[in-house]
Amino acid sequence: MSRIRNFARAVLSAGSTVVFAGVMTLGAAGPAQAGATGSAVIGSFSYELNGVGVKVPVGCFLTHTIKGSGKRITSQFAGVDCAGLAATFSQFCNWRIDFSYADTDNRTYRTSRGATHAECKGNPLRHARPQTLPRYGKACAKFHVNGKLRAVQCHYITK
Repeated sequence: MSRIRNFARAVLSAGSTVVFAGVMTLGAAGPAQAGATGSAVIGSFSYELNGVGVKVPVGCFLTHTIKGSGKRITSQFAGVDCAGLAATFSQFCNWRIDFSYADTDNRTYRTSRGATHAECKGNPLRHARPQTLPRYGKACAKFHVNGKLRAVQCHYITK
């Protein structure tokens, strides 16, 4: 048993060294950039569309990615990913994704409202254009279905 344990430790140690060296090599060149990706669970819910009940099962997530440096956002997008049965059966109708920005006191100062899409889609996605924020704080993606907020995912933007 101890041989197996020692072997596993050696493999993990060697793997960590390789990953660390790779990260250091990749991170050594070019201007400082920052980025983050996060997901928020979209709970199961039901809604009515043209008199027909639509049920969204458990297994979907709002994923929000943001890239840039300081207050400069070079890339930002948010979309819905589903796994398992939810990937097969989930359709979102009358959906939209908004991006909102708040200062360090949590006061929202800007919202970029997305278009409401009447078509039903299993993988909604929205990109935001590059921008420079006037303040530090947070950037959030908000997913709405049929007029109701279903998930929010935020990233903090700090010095």
